[in-house]
Amino acid sequence: MSPYLAFCIHNADQGQRTRIEPRPRPQPTAGEVLIRVRYSSVNYKDALAGTGRGKILRRFPLVGGIDAAGEVEDSRHPDYQIGEAVIVTGWGLGVDHDGGYAESLCVPGDWLVPMPVGLDARAAMILGTAGFTVALAIHRMQLNGQRPELGPILVTGASGGVGSIAVAILARLGYEVVALSGKPDLHDWLKGLGASRVIGREALAGATRPLEKAEWGGAIDTVGGELLAQVTRTTAPGGTIAAIGLAGGSELHTTVMPFILRGLSLLGCNSVDVPNPLRTELWQRLADDWRPADLDTLLSETARLEGLPAIFERMLNGRTHGRILVEI
Repeated sequence: MSPYLAFCIHNADQGQRTRIEPRPRPQPTAGEVLIRVRYSSVNYKDALAGTGRGKILRRFPLVGGIDAAGEVEDSRHPDYQIGEAVIVTGWGLGVDHDGGYAESLCVPGDWLVPMPVGLDARAAMILGTAGFTVALAIHRMQLNGQRPELGPILVTGASGGVGSIAVAILARLGYEVVALSGKPDLHDWLKGLGASRVIGREALAGATRPLEKAEWGGAIDTVGGELLAQVTRTTAPGGTIAAIGLAGGSELHTTVMPFILRGLSLLGCNSVDVPNPLRTELWQRLADDWRPADLDTLLSETARLEGLPAIFERMLNGRTHGRILVEI
């Protein structure tokens, strides 16, 4: 079979380097599926992996990209037939298994989700890993009793890929959304996505006591670090905080007081190895009643493989917003 092009990450004495190169097309073995990739996306984890600034990759060389959507080219799995549209996210994709920045991708069929009615490959990757993680966070918050009447939901890092989708989906579900963003020029855009108001980082800067005035019914935090600690101090009794990101730091300096005296819940959301029944359910919700009204409003740019290194640098320097689609 003819080779395919892939965005490969190599390890060298001078550090990581990337290049687009031809690779031999894999032949699926028992239980595997070969996908013709149509779209992927750029996530913060992709930028860390592609630049080497995060110790993400577990082997070299590796094809980058933690998500992909396309159709089945060849199948050795009984549940998938040639031509069927599919999605794959998580499960080590782009970390210890070749990822979605390639024309072809061979994965275990058990990693796949059939494309739900209401989505196609492009729409699925505008949502991508970011959208799936938001869906997981909201699902867990609701299981924990989070309801719109409990008060506004704070979304930190709201201008990023995860944050912007969180704003849009929460607003669609009837929650009052307060978006926190350090980018004043994007405040109107966030209101267009559904935020009732937008605040800057300085709004929480003074929240240093173990308990501060309760302002949020719950929160989706995409930043971590000191900002997450400030959110714990300002969330109302019975509220739930879903922790998704750690761009602001991995350490959490807080006390047990918000959790004991206010009954707060802090939920960590790992979207990598979600069991397939729940994974399929969440993608169906994203295709149906949780789907943002206009996905293109979340999309800031569409890239090709050759443009990824520059995008990675901009993302890590805080100069991107919304979702970045990768067209293969």
